[in-house]
Amino acid sequence: MKITLVCVGKTDFPFVEEGLEIYQQRLKHYCKFSVVCIPALKGVSSWTKDQIKEKEGELILKELGLTGTKRSGKRHVVLLDERGKTFTSVEWASRLERKISLDGDIFFVIGGAYGFSEAVYCLADELLSLSQMTFSHQIVRLIFIEQLYRAFTIIKGEPYHHA
Repeated sequence: MKITLVCVGKTDFPFVEEGLEIYQQRLKHYCKFSVVCIPALKGVSSWTKDQIKEKEGELILKELGLTGTKRSGKRHVVLLDERGKTFTSVEWASRLERKISLDGDIFFVIGGAYGFSEAVYCLADELLSLSQMTFSHQIVRLIFIEQLYRAFTIIKGEPYHHA
């Protein structure tokens, strides 16, 4: 089982990169984890939001090995989305523990500035919201990876999380 965080675009913030590196190192003790960044689209100033979402959606689905309505391999796809379900850290750890006990890889996806295309929503297994607040898609990477690490420490009964 492998966990992959798929993001659209790169981050311009050095502190986000530094934080991602710290938590990726920590996660090595718990799972196979990687971050995949899909390059931001270029020359889209004349495109509509829907056109951008559609093109980004095609790139996301390609990265996930999903096309049309077909899946290749066993995988669970979770979109980080404002319409998703929210959890406490302990609830999230319990949910993650159930997911990792299943056969297959888990993909968490952070979309671009305008969210996801309908095609990506249709092929997702679930939506997850980290907060009712809105964060930039760059900052969400760091918040998510910290919460992933926190969940593993809760699962293992380690003292990182103070309830």
